[in-house]
Amino acid sequence: MIYSIGDFSKVIGLSIDTLRYYDKEELICPNRDGNNRRTYTDSDKTWVVFILKLKETAMPIKQIKRYAKLRYLGDETVEERLEMLYDHRIFMLDLKKKLDENIDHLNDKIAAFEGKLNKKCNKIKC
Repeated sequence: MIYSIGDFSKVIGLSIDTLRYYDKEELICPNRDGNNRRTYTDSDKTWVVFILKLKETAMPIKQIKRYAKLRYLGDETVEERLEMLYDHRIFMLDLKKKLDENIDHLNDKIAAFEGKLNKKCNKIKC
């Protein structure tokens, strides 16, 4: 299916300005119609969803741009893109470990405060 920028904006949930920015930064390279207007396909949709996932996982825009450039160069860059994804997975797993440790610490603090409240409540027969 072929989408105009307005339709694609609605389908993907990004503003037209964001799509233009992504084009300017060469994150996406939409086709152009006979009037030089951007057109998008379902393949572009899949790609933009992946870009958004990379952003959600805290991949720096510089790395996303590098990945995008490699993607548009074709299959000869698969090995390099795979290496980038391996490296980013390691980063995410380290981040997850830190988040889990912080959540555990927060849970310990919450339990301590709840314990204090329960003791106080028991003393005054809440």
